[in-house]
Amino acid sequence: MYEKFYHLTGIPFLLTPDRRFFFGSRGHSRAIAHLVYGLSQEEGFVVITGEVGAGKTTLVEQLWTQLDRSTYVMSRVVTTRVSGDDLLRLAMAGFGLEAEISSDKATLLVRYEQLVREHRKQGRRLLLLVDEVQNLPLSALEELRMLSNITVDGKASVQTILLGQPQFRPMLAARDADQLRQRVLASYHLGPLSDTETRGYIEHRLKLVGWKEYPAWDAAAFDAIHRQTGGIPRRINTLCSRVLLLGSLEEVHRITADMVNTTADELNEDLGAGGVAMPEAEAPAPVFAPPVAAPSREVESLAGRIMVLEQGALRQERMLKRLLEIMEARVPQ
Repeated sequence: MYEKFYHLTGIPFLLTPDRRFFFGSRGHSRAIAHLVYGLSQEEGFVVITGEVGAGKTTLVEQLWTQLDRSTYVMSRVVTTRVSGDDLLRLAMAGFGLEAEISSDKATLLVRYEQLVREHRKQGRRLLLLVDEVQNLPLSALEELRMLSNITVDGKASVQTILLGQPQFRPMLAARDADQLRQRVLASYHLGPLSDTETRGYIEHRLKLVGWKEYPAWDAAAFDAIHRQTGGIPRRINTLCSRVLLLGSLEEVHRITADMVNTTADELNEDLGAGGVAMPEAEAPAPVFAPPVAAPSREVESLAGRIMVLEQGALRQERMLKRLLEIMEARVPQ
């Protein structure tokens, strides 16, 4: 809706990963370099970790666009709360071979090796991508390691890319995962965007959908978005999308820090502390975690709290009224 008001050709801040919007920050560029290095070794594991919404999936999408599709075949496993046998079945299905549910483990492994050999004969390399790897039990991680033992003509049968949240790193460091850890050729933790990168990220996505500096953005608004989101791309998308919606409903031509902070507060109320809250290591409970400041006496007072609630209610009423007007205008007479 807001894209029409601001004369944009598309929605710049969708939450679904989209390689068209890939932004090569310092961290993302380094992560790509680690992936490329790992693939050049033609064996073993590459591990990329990062917070929820840090851009791990988009990163792999970007890598995939750089690979020769006639040389590489990728199998993606995104449902990782599974057993080792089910993980094998999912990997095989991703490579184009459906396995019967009744098949025993030995049969699965034989068919898997046949599959690998067939692809190798045709000059194709296999990549297994496992997302949300922190959810895998140790038995499934061990299954991945065992699959990496299968070789064809003395060469590794498949390379594996593991994507996970930060808690996977201590799992990998545990003594029980020692043999898997020895197979890791490259590992990188994808951190948040800096304040400068956050502004570049926002402007990059806007320009891809025809933004011509309308609406205008105050420098302080970019700073506020970085503070409120911690530089995590998915949080930035959520907040920017809501800010632009607010701006279009209220017919605002300039995005300010006050708009950003007010919108973040509303998101905190709408989503609750458990929505997309920053990890405890970064900040306390709020969804967009603004900097902690000493509360004013007015807000601490009952009268001040009531005033704040009334202002918020009026704001929501104006937005709802404007939204209804827009929807009614679209209904054919």
